[in-house]
Amino acid sequence: MIQETYAVFATWDLARSKRANLDRLREENLLGARSATWLRDIAWVLNRRFDTEGRDRALVVLAKNGCDLEEWKAILLWHITRDEFLLRDFLESWLFPTYDSGTFRVRPEDLHGYLRSIGKRGATTEHTWTETTLKRVAAGLLKIAVDFGLLRGSVVKEFATYHLPERSFLYLLHAMREEKQSPSNVVAAHDWRMFLMRPADVEHELLRLHQFRKLDYQVAGSLVQLSLPCASSREYAERMVA
Repeated sequence: MIQETYAVFATWDLARSKRANLDRLREENLLGARSATWLRDIAWVLNRRFDTEGRDRALVVLAKNGCDLEEWKAILLWHITRDEFLLRDFLESWLFPTYDSGTFRVRPEDLHGYLRSIGKRGATTEHTWTETTLKRVAAGLLKIAVDFGLLRGSVVKEFATYHLPERSFLYLLHAMREEKQSPSNVVAAHDWRMFLMRPADVEHELLRLHQFRKLDYQVAGSLVQLSLPCASSREYAERMVA
């Protein structure tokens, strides 16, 4: 629900609570939904997925102020994967290694072995997944990767030439710095795998941005120094749309 989430957040009233905004969404049908059921489902997903008064506030601020959708979409992916175990694990533990191995095309059935072993990585399911469930989940995960621009195609998916937008990259640096603190940990973070980036790719982008004076990145042996333009990811989000 990328487009729907962006559209709802673009009309969000920052002075009102999440519940009040979702009530307004249902009452005024801000999305022009054709059925009350679809509108209810959207409201349910937004309520469950986002803390609009806390850690996800930046997504609302960005959408309200017309942030470019491609930039916003990359930031959205990082936000939602903090609580969506299956999606995050799929991107980090299956999609990235598959990409890194040089594979070009992927099919839903390629994921079945990975999905059968999901419990070994900390996932909890109510019961063993049937073949029908495996097919549905595998197809759904690949579709999400297409929606976020990591893959392309319909039945058979191919890896797209994905490039994380510069301002999205800077936002994620701020967000990861808040969580991981150490610059070396930020560079090596598995979070970048969700955007098909290796540590060497991250460092290359850091050096490029350093060259253009958009941040300060210094490396001397094992010592790494990273100075960012803002004190927090929320402050940087506000700068993005200032």
